Amino acid sequence: MAQHSFIKMSNDTLVPANPAARDFLHSKIKCGDVLSADFKKARNPRFHRKYFALLNLGYEYWEPTGGTISPEEKELVRGYVKFLAYYTDNDDALQSAADVYLDDIAQKRAHNISATKSFEAYRAWATEQAGYFDTYIMPDGSKRQVPKSISFASMDDFSFSELYKATLDVLWNSILYRKFPTPEAAENAAAQLFNFT
Repeated sequence: MAQHSFIKMSNDTLVPANPAARDFLHSKIKCGDVLSADFKKARNPRFHRKYFALLNLGYEYWEPTGGTISPEEKELVRGYVKFLAYYTDNDDALQSAADVYLDDIAQKRAHNISATKSFEAYRAWATEQAGYFDTYIMPDGSKRQVPKSISFASMDDFSFSELYKATLDVLWNSILYRKFPTPEAAENAAAQLFNFT
């Protein structure tokens, strides 16, 4: 069964979106024939390509080294450093010592761990961190965040811009700041990838 794309015009008519659809209508369908089809709106390829160019840029520069220290552990150590800093004038020295301590613990924990990269897991993480997730309560009472499915077909320019900006912020703050001087430089690199895909 052939699959063809059409574009809706202002007068509620559908016109072929490409030469293959035009040839199908011209050679296979006579005037007055009734066509039956299941229609779905195609994704916006421009949004899709631009978003995945940004994700690919972050993925290229990401090295899976973290994860051996939980965010809760980091928060506890940093909270303790703030507590100590309140009573001393050595805030920078204490924060540096805490960072060295956390790095040392991470290295010791990661000694026997082999980290691998997964684009699907990375994409889900970026989507969730950008705030595009649903929260579910599990039978044990715990909460689970599940990244939302991003439908570029139903996204307008404003919605896409918000998603793109939120994802750029996440990738900048966690990965790209190490490789680019500014978020704009990272976005420019992603735009160059977008133009080549």
